[in-house]
Amino acid sequence: VAVVGSANLDLVVEVSRPPRVGETLLGRAGGRFSGGKGLNQAVASARSGAPTRFCAVVGADEAADVLQQTLADAGVVTALRRSTSAPTGVAHVLAFDDGDNSIIVAAGANTELDADDAVAGIAGAAVVLAQLEVPLASVAAALRAGRTAGALTILNAAPAHSAAVEMLGDVDVLVVNETECAELGGIGRLHADGAQVVVLTRGAGGVTLHRTGSDPLQVDAFPIDPVDTTGAGDAFCGALAAALAQGVAIEAALARACAAGAVVAQHRGATTTALSPASIAALVSSR
Repeated sequence: VAVVGSANLDLVVEVSRPPRVGETLLGRAGGRFSGGKGLNQAVASARSGAPTRFCAVVGADEAADVLQQTLADAGVVTALRRSTSAPTGVAHVLAFDDGDNSIIVAAGANTELDADDAVAGIAGAAVVLAQLEVPLASVAAALRAGRTAGALTILNAAPAHSAAVEMLGDVDVLVVNETECAELGGIGRLHADGAQVVVLTRGAGGVTLHRTGSDPLQVDAFPIDPVDTTGAGDAFCGALAAALAQGVAIEAALARACAAGAVVAQHRGATTTALSPASIAALVSSR
């Protein structure tokens, strides 16, 4: 699996509610974690058992060292370019008592990932996975190069952007949540625009697989008590890519992906070491 995407240092503060405009709200230090959709998905893919490479741009700073170590610990092969002009991206995460979160991202060096970086980063991959937190032209280049080379291409269209529609011709599997799906016009519009396979994630409501010419297929979520949902969706995407790279049929791959998301949501931080082929298999077999 080759993942092209963002890498951030997540600074988490635990609070009971969001602050109001002009208000200073005291919270609890939740920790400092490696993050960014791209990094999270790459780590999840590797921890799910697939050889994984990650392509990104980070700063020449201590935050980048933290991210590099996280990737190394997960067994991810890295193609990280260090910017000399921009700092590593940072995400400020407000973690609420009920397990939900709100996130503000300062993209930093992520904005410098160019098409040459992306195309080089996916060379030789069986599966290419990308999101929309890095320059859109670079994402499009990665998907196009992957499709040309015969790879299976997966786009997690998050955050939602209308440019994703223009990439659908090079996308084998589109992953969106309910908000992103609505912003892109809904399932019918996505099919009409060229998305043959759409995976709609709905959190605790599970996942629905929409394929052109087939009835929707529902895959239920695993019942859990969430601790921190930050990165659960990314774990889903990474585990889905890993399963598909291992030749698993998409129906079974979605069950594995749901299990990966459930494992991550039960732990603080998006790159928990609790995610493994064993923990995924244990949840899947508990059905």
